[in-house]
Amino acid sequence: MTGFTIKHNELTAAEFCELWGTVWGEPPKIAQTELAMAHTLFRVSVFDGEKIVAMARMIGDMGLCCYIKDVIVRPEYQSRGIGRLMIEELLSFVRKNGVQGTEVFVELAAMPDKIPFYRKLGFDENDAHRLKMMLPAGE
Repeated sequence: MTGFTIKHNELTAAEFCELWGTVWGEPPKIAQTELAMAHTLFRVSVFDGEKIVAMARMIGDMGLCCYIKDVIVRPEYQSRGIGRLMIEELLSFVRKNGVQGTEVFVELAAMPDKIPFYRKLGFDENDAHRLKMMLPAGE
């Protein structure tokens, strides 16, 4: 992958929101995103010159579990190996920073059309059903 710059832990809230909007529509509020960036274990961002084209982040406790979140590649940059590169960077972070001689549970949620991509990277589906709720904050 030539011509791209990979950055670790430099993804800003503004860059996050910009990318979010390219795939998922209206982004979260900047204040929410700033808090999320501050509490993220590891962030990977990919640039084409000055333009941010992809991001992914890792949250979790590093001892027992980590969760891959917000994997986004701008649509016009997909199918160039950028997603694979970011996942490899995140997994490398866990390998280097986890407790030696142990295993860390790494999980992610994927839309059905992305499952084949993650399977190629070694992820398996399980029988668990993810549940969610949107909880009002700041009350």
